[in-house]
Amino acid sequence: MSPRTTIGYILKGYPRISETFISNEILLLEELGFSIRLFSMRHPRETFCHDSVKQIRAAVDYLPTELLLEFHRLLLPNLFLAAKNPPRYRKAMALAGERFRRNRKLATLKHLLQAGYMTNRFLLNEPDIGHLHGHFAHSPTSVTMFASMLSGLPFSFTAHAKDIYTSNPAQLKEKIEKAGFVVTCTRHNSEFLEQLAGSHSTPIHCVYHGIDLQLFNQQVRSTRSQPPYKLLTIARMTEKKGLPDLYRALSLLKKRGLEFKHTLIGDGDDREKILALIEELDLQNECICLGTRTHTEVLDQFRQTDLFVLACRIAKSGDRDGIPNVLVESLAMGVPALSTNVSAIPEILKHGETGYTIEPDNPELMAESIEKILLDNDLRNRISEQGRDWVHNQFDNRRWVRNLADIFQAQPHLQLA
Repeated sequence: MSPRTTIGYILKGYPRISETFISNEILLLEELGFSIRLFSMRHPRETFCHDSVKQIRAAVDYLPTELLLEFHRLLLPNLFLAAKNPPRYRKAMALAGERFRRNRKLATLKHLLQAGYMTNRFLLNEPDIGHLHGHFAHSPTSVTMFASMLSGLPFSFTAHAKDIYTSNPAQLKEKIEKAGFVVTCTRHNSEFLEQLAGSHSTPIHCVYHGIDLQLFNQQVRSTRSQPPYKLLTIARMTEKKGLPDLYRALSLLKKRGLEFKHTLIGDGDDREKILALIEELDLQNECICLGTRTHTEVLDQFRQTDLFVLACRIAKSGDRDGIPNVLVESLAMGVPALSTNVSAIPEILKHGETGYTIEPDNPELMAESIEKILLDNDLRNRISEQGRDWVHNQFDNRRWVRNLADIFQAQPHLQLA
């Protein structure tokens, strides 16, 4: 048998402008000599991508996305696969049936069919692929798990934030038990997953995303800011980002007479609600929403910023952030950052040392904290310097991808770089 030298990555979408950490991981693994094969569950939604994506050599194929509209594309490969290996297919179908009885979601059928499509069309015809890795613990890992059962290839997955805390615990525990190993991006997550797994022995590794320190390098900044102060937020317009709390805090600051300009980079389902709130609070002259932007434009905004602000909270669904990469990027650029103490954020922002954290859902406290940091030059300079040093020592993505590479290389069924 020829050596298995390639890792198949299963992704929700590729490329995605908000998932730079995944494309950076793939690129850095390739630079280390790894061979990667990409399978995406949907085509990209954006019309542009970051420059780093253009450097990735891995081939990518897109799975049929719509269960009803593309059922004909999904069905035939699954029939062929069932005929080739009836025991394996029956076992995968039985698991899909159990999972459907738990969640009553047709997505379970789609994930089985997508896995069958991928297995019959690609995995059985590409003997170099020796391992499957799903990015995000929900649907990509569902497809990955079924593809593992249908192909016989071992699998692992990386869990992040929403995919952990909004997943059915029984479904997630099942994936952990079947995986060869699990990777997650914060200590907070790893402790949660270890508790969920209980006595099961699947290794769970904490591998921070980190950032490209060559891209987000420190810029020369003034140590003394002047009004109007420049505030920056980079966030999707979703409940867990707490944007209404932030804008209510800004409204309080305006009433106190603080002069500022606030820029929001990002888009999302709550866009119209956020724009309406800005108008309701009479913040049109102080606040601007730029939508999604490239790395080059983001870097330019960081260079002009006095304070980076995020108002993260836990959504009603349980969704929450892990460590938002934009916090790491901000600190690397020498920009002080303020956020809440939700989830793993204190792992990057040590209160009063590398950043500033407050309780969530508290616009009054957020307003007070923003004002304190802007007006206290010694505080702002101290947390800026210590935050920058913390990121450079602990959040270099090259260091963490090397750790991930070591985990992959330890798998006995793979002969990698």
